[in-house]
Amino acid sequence: MSMLRAFTLSLLAAALMTTGAHAQGLRAEVGRPLQQAGDLLKAGKAKEALAKVREADAVAGKTPAEQLTIDRMKAAAAQRAGDARTAIAALEAVAGKVGGSELGSIAEQIASAYAQQRNNAKATEWMNKAIAAGNQGATIKQLQAYLLGASGDYSAIARDAAAAVGAAEQAGRRPDEGDLLRLADAQQRLGNHAGYSATLEKLLFNYPKKDYWNAHLARLPRKPGFADRFALDVMRLRLASGTLSRTEDFMEMAQLALQAGLPAEGLRIVDQGYKAGVLGSGAEAARHQRLKDLAARQEAEQKAALAAQAAQAAGEKTGDELVKVGYAYVTQGEVAKGLALIEQGIAKGGLKRPEDARLRLGMAQLQSPATKAKASATLRSVKGSDGVADIARLWLIAGRDAG
Repeated sequence: MSMLRAFTLSLLAAALMTTGAHAQGLRAEVGRPLQQAGDLLKAGKAKEALAKVREADAVAGKTPAEQLTIDRMKAAAAQRAGDARTAIAALEAVAGKVGGSELGSIAEQIASAYAQQRNNAKATEWMNKAIAAGNQGATIKQLQAYLLGASGDYSAIARDAAAAVGAAEQAGRRPDEGDLLRLADAQQRLGNHAGYSATLEKLLFNYPKKDYWNAHLARLPRKPGFADRFALDVMRLRLASGTLSRTEDFMEMAQLALQAGLPAEGLRIVDQGYKAGVLGSGAEAARHQRLKDLAARQEAEQKAALAAQAAQAAGEKTGDELVKVGYAYVTQGEVAKGLALIEQGIAKGGLKRPEDARLRLGMAQLQSPATKAKASATLRSVKGSDGVADIARLWLIAGRDAG
């Protein structure tokens, strides 16, 4: 830990402000060695500076103002000299003479110094004094998290972090990334799998980094009740978030798209694999080419048959086939035509999985600038406990960041 480092300069500055040659309230025999100590500190000579401070401290009959100035300078010099014990003693002396926000700041530095000495009991004592004095700064939160972690009380860490996240959300602010990470770590250690997944999703929504995408998408298929039919959807999100990178992943995703009757999407995935340099070379290059040729052939066949399939779907009693054909049109690049068919299918009703249909509608709406604004409302409306709602929420993030 290095929590005292930033404070040293401000402590030194505060001390120097009161040790000038004409500083009021300081006699020459006190002010002169303190001024010399300040000059030595500026020159990087901390041990010599500390000796000068002790020279000032040896003067008899010091006034309270003189002693406070000496203690401030002693703390700065001792910290720079690596004398933690002296620095802490000087800071504690200063803390006994100040109040309000200054006490909150000094107490924070004492707590940080004790934490550096691994004296967590004293660090906690002074941290609580800092908080009682109104210090709610980022360093105090960091120190609080460190001390709670050192204690192994992950239930307390989870409560503290959850409270911080909840307060930010209630105030309409983005939760602090550190608070979310603390909460996620505590939940994971406590075996709170549902809470951990929910916190990862919040991390994704607020800080959509690849590490968080990887962590969340790796866990999602193992979520209780998650349906196997969304395997392709998980890989779509990997592709959209830039976390699909392995040769076998591109191959598997393309094959899943072909199995789903979406050869245009399969061909596009293969092409992206070639562009990324993970397909088309090495011992498996011929296999990659065969998959590409198959996807291209099936795409051409589907393109020629889609109009007839759409006409046949229009005559069905339910809207399932209209949704299926409509999404195929979307993957072929004919988004407007596909959207119209999906909407017709939903309106016709009798759907085997109406939430899946709304998911496809929202994903299709993301593909067109004319309908992208509608996608958010559509995706938010998707409900279900089999993974469909999870996928929809994640597209809200992926679609937003892609835009």
